[in-house]
Amino acid sequence: MNQEKRVEEFSLEALRAGNKAEFARLVEAYSGVIYRLALKVVEDPQDAEDVLQETFIKAYRALPNFDGRSSLSTWLYRIATNEALMTLRRRKSASVANTISIEEPSPNEDNEQEPIQIVDWCCLPETEMMSAEARAYMEKAIETLSPALRTVFLLRDIEGLSTQETAEVLNVSEVVVKTRLSRARMRLRELLSEYFGERAARRSTPEGENS
Repeated sequence: MNQEKRVEEFSLEALRAGNKAEFARLVEAYSGVIYRLALKVVEDPQDAEDVLQETFIKAYRALPNFDGRSSLSTWLYRIATNEALMTLRRRKSASVANTISIEEPSPNEDNEQEPIQIVDWCCLPETEMMSAEARAYMEKAIETLSPALRTVFLLRDIEGLSTQETAEVLNVSEVVVKTRLSRARMRLRELLSEYFGERAARRSTPEGENS
């Protein structure tokens, strides 16, 4: 499910100098992944378009001061993620919006027990994961995650960022990333266990047993 990491090379000097052709290359290279991430977070095509536009507007304005300590991709993911979560905050009432955060763990986050059984998505039967029905079910299951858990899951397991890169994008510790990813995976395992269990049962049923 992870996306292949991009190996695009860009001239930081040209980008910092405001070279429009080089910036256009950057936009072309990352528009697809940024839009896809935004859409999965905000769950609305128009809002995702707005996030995409704001991401590159802010990136263009901030490039002269980009210090290069993180990769361009990590930096863009961080801008886009912040924009996407700000979009969610604007949708909610003030009381609900305050609960949507990627900056701070919840008060009990570090004290809660880690899930014991963690599903490894890469090891599920490929034919099961690639079926249209299974993918649609997975998409709906991901949508049920809280914004904090969903964002970590998308960055780590869908976009393929490392734990360190995800922590940089979300401005949290690697421990928080691992904790939220564990919870996201456990929640999805619970939601999907019945679906995949039924399919596994059908595969294991001798042909004609129920006839």
